[in-house]
Amino acid sequence: MVYIIAYLTAHPGKGAEILSLATPLIEATRREAGCISYELYQKPADPDALVFVETWKDKAAVDAHFAEPHLKSFQVATADLLVEARIELVHPEKVEVL
Repeated sequence: MVYIIAYLTAHPGKGAEILSLATPLIEATRREAGCISYELYQKPADPDALVFVETWKDKAAVDAHFAEPHLKSFQVATADLLVEARIELVHPEKVEVL
């Protein structure tokens, strides 16, 4: 599996607008082959800070997701609403804690 954590920081007061724009993205993404889970969270203390937490079957599914029209549409629609977007890709290597 591959995990993605995507941090979005909206311009002040724009977090709710991004949440609204994310609804069709989330619905379409959850139907993609290889999508295991796709969740969007809003930080309670900062409504303009949003975090996507994603689980994918493999890197090929992630690559296919980044090419999807619904993701590209979301990126275009939110470009002027965001101060920052940062994506972390976590590969399946696990660390055992002893």
